[in-house]
Amino acid sequence: MNPAIHRGLIRLAPAAALLLAVTACSSSSQEATPATTPSAPAFPGQQETTASTPPATSPSASERSTPMDIRVTLDDRPVDATLNDSPPARDFADLLPLTLDLEDFHGTERIADLPRKLDTSGAPEPAAAKVGDIAYYAPWGNLALFYQDGPSASADLLVLGHLDVSAEQLGGAGRITIEAAS
Repeated sequence: MNPAIHRGLIRLAPAAALLLAVTACSSSSQEATPATTPSAPAFPGQQETTASTPPATSPSASERSTPMDIRVTLDDRPVDATLNDSPPARDFADLLPLTLDLEDFHGTERIADLPRKLDTSGAPEPAAAKVGDIAYYAPWGNLALFYQDGPSASADLLVLGHLDVSAEQLGGAGRITIEAAS
């Protein structure tokens, strides 16, 4: 092969690769277009129309986390608390009112068995539990109240809400009553 042609092809290869990458990205970028896009008139004199399509993605965690107030009593002391607006948290709210005896688990959380397992469909993305979090451990079907930060995020542990309480008060709690706020 002629050396000049060979050098030209070598110089052209990066540009061709870049063109392919841009072309590949542009075909998938249609998913990121706004839900409302104007369309050109089909005939002269026709009004421009606006096509509206629903977004292709599911709601983000922030869109699903409008808090629901609940009344919580830990060992006869009222505590401010909220549940997030995820489907599992709403299913948990359907169980209220509840009074549960708590036991310690691994020096990190207080746990109690629920009367039934919760529906976990539509659960938010996994998040690591923090002090004060109300969580549901799906494999065992139990409620977990974290008085220490929990382990890394897991699909088995669903954060349902949060208690505004000190780690010491929560860590020593023996009984919890949870009611829907009126």
